[in-house]
Amino acid sequence: MENKNWFKYTLKWEQIGILLAGFFVGQMIAAIVAALMVFIFKVDYNTSTWFQIAAYVLSFGCPILFFDLFVTRPKGNKLNFNFASKSFYTYVLIFSMMLGMMLISEYLTSFIPTEGFIFGPLYKLFEEQMNSISIEPFSLIIMVAVLAPIFEEILFRGIIMKGMLNNKINPYRAIVISAFIFGAVHFYPWQFLGAFLLGMVLGLVYWKTKSLLLPMLMHAFNNFIAAMLMIFVKVDSLEALFKIDAIYLFGIGILIFSVSLYLFLSKYKTAEGKLF
Repeated sequence: MENKNWFKYTLKWEQIGILLAGFFVGQMIAAIVAALMVFIFKVDYNTSTWFQIAAYVLSFGCPILFFDLFVTRPKGNKLNFNFASKSFYTYVLIFSMMLGMMLISEYLTSFIPTEGFIFGPLYKLFEEQMNSISIEPFSLIIMVAVLAPIFEEILFRGIIMKGMLNNKINPYRAIVISAFIFGAVHFYPWQFLGAFLLGMVLGLVYWKTKSLLLPMLMHAFNNFIAAMLMIFVKVDSLEALFKIDAIYLFGIGILIFSVSLYLFLSKYKTAEGKLF
């Protein structure tokens, strides 16, 4: 349970502006570093995995830092998050939910075109980016399975979604909005859909448990599996890994997700004793 003495910050237009300013500053610093690498050190930043890690930390770390410096600190407070652990049974349920949604989102994402006037060039850029970050396995794991779950969950669930909840926005609306922003930040259509769907699961778990630790672990679980597929198995989908028709994996995903979601909601009922 969250400490009642913690600062309950809200998310309004002023706070949104501060987050955007932090993101812009982070992007500017990363761009300056990239320019220095090219013109002074003659290094191609596109092939530097460590630059990509630094750019990622700047892009997502600066909004968090700005929010802390310009929203919470001026009021004599600091950012606070609940990282309380839960029962083993809860972990079984949330990881099952995540696995089920991974199978569902993979199937639905497969319907997004990869060819054509718009999607063709965009998919090529997407593939190039994925290839560039998978050059160095260790740095890939650090970025996607360690840094991304920490920074993104703090920003999207811990600040944005929590800020909306503190602002008395309907929890389901807060979950959908934060998940949509989470997906939009991933930019590419093939990442957006999966990030949006997974973001809704992460948001639901955060709202029900009040602990940021759980969505962080779920996020890490999803990204770690994706990284392992890229590095060691050399495939980009669970369908290719298991060699099972996509529609069957989709059905398995629906079954796993539905059962685990029902059990999870049964455990974390509303104050009125309802599932939703």
